[in-house]
Amino acid sequence: MEDLHFLTFLIASVLSFLLFSQLSCAAHIETITPIQSLTDYGDKTTLISPSQAFELGFFSPGKSKNRYLGIWYKRKPETVVWVANRNDPLTDSNGELTVHDGNLVLLNSTRSIVWYSNVSRNVANSPVALLLDSGNFVLREQESANRDEFIWQSFDYPSDTLLFGMKLGWDLNTGFERYITSWKSADDPSVGDGTYRLSVIDGLPQCVISMGLERKFRTGIWNGVRFSGMKAPFLKVYKILYVFNENDEYIMFENTDPYSAISFIKLSPSGFGEHLVLQNSSTDWAIMYTLPLDPLCESYSYCGANAICTITGNPICECLRGFTPRSQEEWRVLTWSKGCVRKKPLACAKGEGFVKVAAVKLPDMFEVSSDKSMSLKECQEACLKSCSCKAYANSDVTKGGSGCLMWSGDLIDIRDMPVKGSEQDLYIRLSVSEIKSISDANKRKKRNIVFSASLTSGACLFGVALWCITWKLRNRGKAGKTKDEDLDLPTFDLATIVAATNNFSPTNMIGAGGFGLVYKGMLCTGQEIAAKRLSNNSGQGLEEFKNEVEVIAKLQHRNLVALLGCCIQNEERILIYEFMPNKSLDCYIFDGKRCTILPWKTHFYIVKGIARGLLYLHQDSKLQIVHRDLKGSNILLDNNFSPKISDFGLARIFRDDEKESRTKRVVGT
Repeated sequence: MEDLHFLTFLIASVLSFLLFSQLSCAAHIETITPIQSLTDYGDKTTLISPSQAFELGFFSPGKSKNRYLGIWYKRKPETVVWVANRNDPLTDSNGELTVHDGNLVLLNSTRSIVWYSNVSRNVANSPVALLLDSGNFVLREQESANRDEFIWQSFDYPSDTLLFGMKLGWDLNTGFERYITSWKSADDPSVGDGTYRLSVIDGLPQCVISMGLERKFRTGIWNGVRFSGMKAPFLKVYKILYVFNENDEYIMFENTDPYSAISFIKLSPSGFGEHLVLQNSSTDWAIMYTLPLDPLCESYSYCGANAICTITGNPICECLRGFTPRSQEEWRVLTWSKGCVRKKPLACAKGEGFVKVAAVKLPDMFEVSSDKSMSLKECQEACLKSCSCKAYANSDVTKGGSGCLMWSGDLIDIRDMPVKGSEQDLYIRLSVSEIKSISDANKRKKRNIVFSASLTSGACLFGVALWCITWKLRNRGKAGKTKDEDLDLPTFDLATIVAATNNFSPTNMIGAGGFGLVYKGMLCTGQEIAAKRLSNNSGQGLEEFKNEVEVIAKLQHRNLVALLGCCIQNEERILIYEFMPNKSLDCYIFDGKRCTILPWKTHFYIVKGIARGLLYLHQDSKLQIVHRDLKGSNILLDNNFSPKISDFGLARIFRDDEKESRTKRVVGT
């Protein structure tokens, strides 16, 4: 009898194990076939890529109750990268995806077809659908020897997301175009107004973001190396491939570091391209950059026709040489959209010439002709012979430059490109009187140079007489360098900081003080930073800024915050520090809830770190420094709660022979 009970228990255990195994397998499947479907009812199933990077299944976006078939990152299920039935949602959870007659077919609760792959080729003998590690959902012949030959693939029908390996462009044999379109909203994945596509005019490719018929951003043309309007630092994050042959014309993005992070480009419902990245050590997506990069010069034709946008300029919009504002009144109130017109019309007369506009993003490709065989000199001659030609440039920057572009209409969407490697030169045609004016100005400049040279010679004689005095003063000052010396400190251009902080977005702000605001940001390399932006309204800000640069640039200690560089452009003064994820000490010791988070051991560790930092400042560094504003908010905490003393705007450097100092300024907190 006992043996019978034991046998019954054993059989029940085995059956339970088999049933549990089947349920576990039913939750995730690896393929879809005519006899194995993906369902949104009963034992709901999802399709997983081999490395478990991507998952395909049914979902409801945001607050919507509709059901859609889509692909998402398994690590971040809320991040959907592809939707099958964008415009035809399921109204309940009875959807089923199967393979029928060589096609992928999505059925609703009444077994009606909601969406299908629409494969027109011969029906496969043994079709199978699977999800690749690239995020590509494919249908192929199961017995095919070529694993890269697909009957159908989702990469040919992108939604709002451009994954690495996707093609953006044209099948030249069929005229089929691949491009991405935005969702209507966060709750509605149906096709919105935003598009991100490869635009080709007269054989000149460029990427364009539009909202309906209105352009919002363009990359500039492909110049043989990159798109001319794409800044070089961003290209370290990925590699762009441009392919043009008898069958295809497309671009493809390749990840340069696929093992340390995952990333993609998404077109938002409002028409902004966002490059998002998720580091392996992080749990949240970070915006690497947005397109347009800034709401000014990156926005399409911000300054109107025949004008150039310079992000560091004052004003940022200027008419090109030989042009004047179309509306002086609007120009005075900083409204530039109407652009500029010529001061003197071209007459196609002898004596007309060109002025060079260096390092710019070339104008848009409207009313342009090209010849890839011409040199720059031949291009100039051809432009002079054509009465309709208004400007010219090289089309290819490789091997010293080649190819010819000639514009016959208005010059639209020009901006400066200060980043070396992305810029090209534009040559604008001017009237005879404008060329004569430039020539006369150059002659006056030469005369001034000769006159200046004469004055310089006299000054040199006077300088020799003062040499001995200067030599003595210089040697006397060697003991201690002055504040005006050049500091060995990296500098960042303003556009890089604007991109890193999402245009100084309020959501990126992490601190404030008398000096101004502090923003969290991420450089194109993926490094997180804290950007301390000096306020124009700060009374003591500029003096403190200079003092902080001088002090911290000369110090290096594990308990002092690291200064990565600075940005000094026009009125902007920005310090770039390493980012401290655990904020400042005052967030813990003065917060009723947080004060209990840190154990005593960590408190003691922080105190010792502060003491080590102060000992270094007062005694062990090559300079003797008094901080003069030490408080909880100026003690930052890194990942390991290691303290970093910050904010040296009020610090004072003492020479070796100084014992005390007097000041009339009240400092500290």
